[in-house]
Amino acid sequence: MRQATLTTFRDLGVTPEIADALETEGIVTPFPIQEMALPLALSGQDLIGQARTGTGKTYAFGIAMLQSIGKPRKNRKKPRGLVVVPTRELATQVSEDLVTAAGKLGSRVLTVYGGRAYEPQIEALKAGVDVIVGTPGRLLDLVKQKHLDLSQVTSLVLDEADRMLDLGFLPDIERIFKLIPAERQTMLFSATMPGEIVALSRKYLNRPTHVRAEHESGEGETTPQVRQLVWRVHRMDKIEIVGRLLQAEGRGLTMVFCETKRACDMVSEQLDTRGFAVAAVHGDLGQGQREQALRAFRNGKIDVLVATDVAARGIDIDDVTHVVNYDCPTDDKTYVHRVGRTGRAGRTGIAVTFVEWEELTRWKMTNQMLGLEFGDPEETYSTSPHVYAELNIPQGTKGILPHANRSRAGLSAERIEDLGETGRVRGRGGRRRDEREEPRPARTPRQRRRTRGGRELAETAAVERPEVELVDAKTEEAPAIFSTDEIQSAATEQKRTRTRRGAATSAIEQALGEAPEAPVKSTRSRRTAAAAPAAVVEPADAPEAPVRSTRSRRSAAVTTTEREPIEQAAPVTEQPPVEQPVAEQPATQRPVRKRSAAERPAAERPVVERPAAERPVEERPAAAAAPVVQSVPEPSFLATPPPPVRKEPERIVPPSPFAVIFQSPDLATDDDDIAPSAATERKQQRRQARGGGGGGNRRRAG
Repeated sequence: MRQATLTTFRDLGVTPEIADALETEGIVTPFPIQEMALPLALSGQDLIGQARTGTGKTYAFGIAMLQSIGKPRKNRKKPRGLVVVPTRELATQVSEDLVTAAGKLGSRVLTVYGGRAYEPQIEALKAGVDVIVGTPGRLLDLVKQKHLDLSQVTSLVLDEADRMLDLGFLPDIERIFKLIPAERQTMLFSATMPGEIVALSRKYLNRPTHVRAEHESGEGETTPQVRQLVWRVHRMDKIEIVGRLLQAEGRGLTMVFCETKRACDMVSEQLDTRGFAVAAVHGDLGQGQREQALRAFRNGKIDVLVATDVAARGIDIDDVTHVVNYDCPTDDKTYVHRVGRTGRAGRTGIAVTFVEWEELTRWKMTNQMLGLEFGDPEETYSTSPHVYAELNIPQGTKGILPHANRSRAGLSAERIEDLGETGRVRGRGGRRRDEREEPRPARTPRQRRRTRGGRELAETAAVERPEVELVDAKTEEAPAIFSTDEIQSAATEQKRTRTRRGAATSAIEQALGEAPEAPVKSTRSRRTAAAAPAAVVEPADAPEAPVRSTRSRRSAAVTTTEREPIEQAAPVTEQPPVEQPVAEQPATQRPVRKRSAAERPAAERPVVERPAAERPVEERPAAAAAPVVQSVPEPSFLATPPPPVRKEPERIVPPSPFAVIFQSPDLATDDDDIAPSAATERKQQRRQARGGGGGGNRRRAG
């Protein structure tokens, strides 16, 4: 590595305005990459700069760009300088450095990247800018909308070019090259120099000079001020080791790198529950949330930043003392950039890398590429003694921060800046609980309306609904006649069972026990047959004649023989009825049943009468004191046939009580013929077809 011979920026040819601005910020002595690259860049040559991360590459190209552009002019609104970066965080970092260097010049620097609203950026472009720092996507969007004109760019810089190729920005970079004039100065800076960068430089750079401020041991070597530790750990023990590492003596700001966004959220949540002031930064968060976390990290409101590789570039914070690779890096370049977040600007730092058992092969390749001495990491647990010794952790420390040491303000103390984001706030759980909008008003109780038949129940509640549902007007049926006492007694029942098509038959049958006669046709509709029969009990001395009744399908399902006595069907009263013979019971307590043919009114009976001796037993006068036998009417063709009676097989009691044998009944009879098989029938048909029906019959008969 070339030794520095010049000590100040003024000796390198930097203008007094830029040198004074840097000295105001305390930047006086240039780094090796700045000392080697500035003289070539100020002369207008194309340049390829390679140096370790954190060695001041931004000033190496920024000072030369600002000095070549000069002071701003009122009639010059189109940009003259363009810096393309891969990430939003790096764009913000580069813009801050350029604004610091151009403090005395007054150069107008604009930062454009996705996640912010277009309107402020468009207004700044209309007012006029000198240097634009942005990501490829937003730059091409502004060009497509004809708000950005790159036809007057004289200086182009590609910062972290290897990272842009990893993110798939090569087609966008090639489109940007076509929008810029061919007569320009192109500078390319990166910490590593893969083959794709070399091919890109040969295609778009004009006889570039390769400046490399590295050791001879190999490219991408890590910062020597960083003490590196590589441990082989178990996945379930990682978070406990990190919790104890964060309580080491002399620890400052700490960055924890994870491989995925989900792992980043998981680690930050677990550290938050353990009492640490932590925040997460990854691609699924909104730009406002990411910048809020970075500002809180720089201001010291949080001391732990859990991030993916999106934060491995562009975060230039000098106070980072520890870097933890929670997940093993995928390659050597990722490892170099992660470790480069600490030990910046001549400071020292500690980098701890966790390697799981299944990641050993990948880590050995990274270790070989970088020439490190950790090919076989030491097996480590949270209780291992060397963890306390190498990290200077007090003995007896656990993975939970004591309440007395929780002095950080936390992420909630940092305000979220309104960036006019084009998308919604993303991330697991959305915004934090204290950042959400005002709580929703309490729900008002829902007003429920109970309706029946399309009308509210309140309208129909005042109307007393009949126990029997109304029948269609087309159905001809004489209504049953109720007395006032019967209606009142039915209304005072304690329990009333209603059905969809009518009321319970027991209550109505009891009320209709002594109702006066009413002519009722024998033909009933299907719907009304399911309801209680409107039967009227006649006097016992009325002449009787058998008349065949016609029932519908529903009424036939309930026969007279299936009904229970009145003591079981009627509702429970205060005093149980006294058991009396059926013939001596009052009419209101007799079993109520459907009227048989013998109970029809005299007007409906035929004139023909039979002698008393020829009458059935149930039709004889009650003076005979014979028990009343209910007649079973003849079933109708619409009635459901009764289920077949299964004949139980004869059970044979075996001699042993532990064996049960059933004897199946023999269903065959002597008159049964054996059914011929299909083959036999086909054979008989073929014989009849060949010899005729008669011959076959004769042969069969013979």
